[in-house]
Amino acid sequence: MKRQESVLDRIKETPDERESMMTHDTENTAVYKLREARSVTVITGAGVSAESGIPTFRGPDGTWSNAKIEDVATPEGFQRNPQMVWEWYLRRRNEYAGAQPNPAHDVIAAMEQHYPEFLLVTQNIDTLHTRAGNRKVLEIHGNINQARCLRCDTVFENPHFTLPENSITCPKCHAPARPHILWFGEMYDPAQLEQINHFLAATDVVLVVGTSGVVTTPVYFALYAKQHGAYVIEVNPNVSEVSKDAHCHLRQNAGVALPQLWQAVMAEEQ
Repeated sequence: MKRQESVLDRIKETPDERESMMTHDTENTAVYKLREARSVTVITGAGVSAESGIPTFRGPDGTWSNAKIEDVATPEGFQRNPQMVWEWYLRRRNEYAGAQPNPAHDVIAAMEQHYPEFLLVTQNIDTLHTRAGNRKVLEIHGNINQARCLRCDTVFENPHFTLPENSITCPKCHAPARPHILWFGEMYDPAQLEQINHFLAATDVVLVVGTSGVVTTPVYFALYAKQHGAYVIEVNPNVSEVSKDAHCHLRQNAGVALPQLWQAVMAEEQ
């Protein structure tokens, strides 16, 4: 049977197509690495959800274009005006609830089912990955549907889509709660970082999807994995802070590039 042409075969056809799709490796290396891998890590940023209608954070139409970071995304802003902060996050929660996972989310969910060892690390708080089917996922920036107690640190599912009269309180100790979001100036969960670093040290392939790298954590993760022998694939229509460390850069939107790449991997397996 004739082998099905892969996306990485097609990008070799013309210089223009190659430049628009990918830099660095120009062979079928990415497909080969994914086909041979047993352990895969996927790291996602806001770009993976943009095709679901959720704006990225930066840019003219981004989340921060209509809000001040210091007002709605810092502990100090919450202390000054918790009602305003809660109302802002509840508006976002309602907007996210109407979004649906796109083909990029579906491929990442399929990868989890395919590989014996898999980890998804996401900066996104929109829950689209779990709605697409991912379960081996660490939401390192939090979750828009959850709240955290200011007294006992209990994390719980927030039942409210509008702000109740007495604000949102902990079901365990009844103290006030805040959105379970990692704000500017706050530290990552050290237990999550330890788990991620342990997995990255032994992973075969890392895909970095839809992150600019302005928040440098994905850059660190990619470089750490690369130093431990992983093959790094970036999926981003733009050059990012991750690009210089990637072996392969697929320069298309995730909703286009990931399905094509995964189809090629599955074709190789047949």
